[in-house]
Amino acid sequence: MAAMNPQTELRVRTLSIHVVTWNVASAAPPPDLSDLLQLNNLNLNLDVYVIGLQEMNCGIMSLLSDTAFEDPWSSFFMDVLSPLSFVKVSSVRMQGLLLLVFAKYQHLPFIQVLSTKSTPTGLFGCWGNKGGVNIFLKFYGYYVSIVNCHLPPHVANNDQRLEHFDRILEMQNFEAQDIPNILDHDLILWFGDMNFRIEDFGLHFVRESIKNQCYSDLWEKDQLSIAKRHDPLLREFQEGPLLFPPTYKFDKNSNNYDTSEKKRKPAWTDRILWRLKRQPQAAVHTPTLSAPHFTLFLRSYVSHMLYSVSDHKPVTSTFDLELKPLVSAPLITLRPESPRTTESDMLISYSLTADFLSSPWDWIGLCKVYIDISDIRETEDQFLLFYYSNNLHSVVGISTPFKIQPRSFLAEGPLDEAQPQI
Repeated sequence: MAAMNPQTELRVRTLSIHVVTWNVASAAPPPDLSDLLQLNNLNLNLDVYVIGLQEMNCGIMSLLSDTAFEDPWSSFFMDVLSPLSFVKVSSVRMQGLLLLVFAKYQHLPFIQVLSTKSTPTGLFGCWGNKGGVNIFLKFYGYYVSIVNCHLPPHVANNDQRLEHFDRILEMQNFEAQDIPNILDHDLILWFGDMNFRIEDFGLHFVRESIKNQCYSDLWEKDQLSIAKRHDPLLREFQEGPLLFPPTYKFDKNSNNYDTSEKKRKPAWTDRILWRLKRQPQAAVHTPTLSAPHFTLFLRSYVSHMLYSVSDHKPVTSTFDLELKPLVSAPLITLRPESPRTTESDMLISYSLTADFLSSPWDWIGLCKVYIDISDIRETEDQFLLFYYSNNLHSVVGISTPFKIQPRSFLAEGPLDEAQPQI
């Protein structure tokens, strides 16, 4: 394989990540999620979707059905995102908690799924109605942790919420595997129904403040904001400004805050946080190499009032991740040989890097993909070859898109004989 140009290796890439968190309160997917996924935003060119749901339907019949088949929410997101060239990289579910990661197909050789994990913190620390689910990735050579959580409810249980947050964090260490401590990962994305409430103020004051869009007083009494002021570790997690109304609790199928007898006080329960790895401070007279370029920029942090199937409103963040790839070439390079027809076998050539450890259980697959094509005359199906590594549990190589045509489309030889099959 030809060596990569050093200038190419140093080039900074910008990748866009869209994070979704939503307590769906056992509801089925609504017919249209274009606003949630920002499908109509022409200014976005997203590379990765990270989707976390809480309180999915987890009745016994639903769980048995979802064990045998894809759950309705996962199927919905796959049906919507597949035509946009996205592939599901990984998923993990624990009762009502679901975490999904999708990426554009061209990023797959540079995403390694290191592990997935579920951490129940519910009844006696064993029940999975509360807790966190996690996906650990190596993304262009950087360690990335993704956590979707559901913490205990009610205003009086703030200490318990913080304890569960710490417990989920502590359980993310993998002593038997070559994975660093989660606090040594380059990026942590942590989100979910964190259930933090607004202290002190009464229901009437909170609702009037929301009505008049006067959020500053409410921010001061937000339990998560208070905790970040006192907890050094929690303070390292950043959050965008809360410029949207509290996302809980609404009457279902409406935009009205709770009108039931309980009349729960509105709160920003649904949050998206992130943490970048701290770079060690060098001694005054000790020359050090500069740290690799790896920076996260928040583009938006909003709620979506359009959706009312749940008593929570979904929240999304869109980030730009700037990085210098630590991995500049795929481990496997694939190439289909000609001719490529529906009637003939396909000969595949591939090469691998010197440090790639193959396995007899590796396999090469062929899949139809949807490619964004500006030329409207391009109507034929596009295909990819991909190489799956059993040792790395990830796709480590993909081909460029190509077509498979009926044999009749091939040019015939000088004696009007079809070209030989391979």
